[in-house]
Amino acid sequence: MSMIFNPRRLGIAVAAAFSLATLMATPSFAAAKVQRLVTPGGIEAWFVQDATVPVIAMEYAFGGGAAQDPKDKSGTANMVASLMDEGAGDLDSAAFRERMERRAIELSFTAQRDYLRGSLRMLKEHRDEAFDLARLAVTSPRFDAPDIERIRAQIMSGLRRESTNPNSLATRKFLQVAFGDHPYSRPSNGSLTDVQKIGVDDIKAYKQRIVAKDTLKIAVVGDIDPDSLAKLLDKTFGGLPVKADLVPVPEVAVTKPPQKSFLTLDVPQTVITFGSPGIKRNDPNFMAAYIVNHILGGGTLSSRLYHEVREKRGLAYGVSSQLIWMQNSGLWIGSTATRADRATETIDTVTSEVKRLAEQGPTQKELDEAKSYLNGSQMLALDTSSKLAGALLQYQLDKMPIDYIEKRSAIIDAVTLDQAKAAAKRLWADGLLSVVVGRAPQAAAQPVAPAPKAN
Repeated sequence: MSMIFNPRRLGIAVAAAFSLATLMATPSFAAAKVQRLVTPGGIEAWFVQDATVPVIAMEYAFGGGAAQDPKDKSGTANMVASLMDEGAGDLDSAAFRERMERRAIELSFTAQRDYLRGSLRMLKEHRDEAFDLARLAVTSPRFDAPDIERIRAQIMSGLRRESTNPNSLATRKFLQVAFGDHPYSRPSNGSLTDVQKIGVDDIKAYKQRIVAKDTLKIAVVGDIDPDSLAKLLDKTFGGLPVKADLVPVPEVAVTKPPQKSFLTLDVPQTVITFGSPGIKRNDPNFMAAYIVNHILGGGTLSSRLYHEVREKRGLAYGVSSQLIWMQNSGLWIGSTATRADRATETIDTVTSEVKRLAEQGPTQKELDEAKSYLNGSQMLALDTSSKLAGALLQYQLDKMPIDYIEKRSAIIDAVTLDQAKAAAKRLWADGLLSVVVGRAPQAAAQPVAPAPKAN
């Protein structure tokens, strides 16, 4: 197990637990007109017709996600998502996979905090077969016992690895600290205890409650005309139940800082996860918060945390932070890793820099440079039909207008220095929640004990 810190690892881990919005677009797609397509059967989709390459990409989502897991069976949504493309209708898992591979069709499902998402990509010439496989997956997945046990074993294996991974442990503990007993505190992929208890009835019941037309959002990008797409969408999703049966998920405020937690784990590097209450996507000050996060720790070499933690003091390989928003809460979270004997200095450095930005706000130069970066990077971020479809789906889930791509730069440019200062104060004036996973302070200077041999 490598202990070298990857500053992108946190984003990958949290992205599996939370719904993350894409805020960028490429030049070719930025000028494309996003159409609102309503089928004869009443199914709505956002659609960009693009014949540059003979490929069609569809991203879609049903409301619910891991937040709808039973309290004592976390990981149910993840198991459902993992099984929906493992055989459907008259096709068992092997036959279903063979049909996808024969036509190079890409079909998958993922469980996020608030949504069960699906992804479909195919060559234009195979669109009928691809959409038919998607129809089978969403309307009549088999959930055969051998497939359930195979997927369960894979998930359990991953959970065992996570139980000794400091990054996973830090993220899990941080979510528990931040959200208490709320569904958002539970891991999307479940726990070793809970996953073992999930039965076929739980899986079928979850799918029946969640996969319905009233919460369905769809985005399609590719080489297909509107009439043909409308027919395929009606055929694919028209047979679903009209209304989902969702359990209400309450609004939740992230635990107020400051608060520190420590987990002992005998590893060479100490992992530090830190954060604070964030801001929801529909908040009028969201973009100001998005910009000041970029200034503080947005993952670039020019961020304040990168400069203070790595360049100035050499405490860590990397450090980054991000805003995460869900339907019922908002969170700001960051992570780094350092030598055990420098963990305290690293936490103090992060805390000091966060406090300084909260009290003084960014400079006008920092604000201007952040705006320039965020506006310029949108020209490079979405270079495929699948990425654009994913962004358009996220805009719908975030309740953005259909012309958001066109408006985004103007929204960024409109953020004033006073608004940025207010956002920084709002995010960080109370300090930080922090979780440290590593060797106990008194053992920090000692050699790392060898890992026990597996039985």
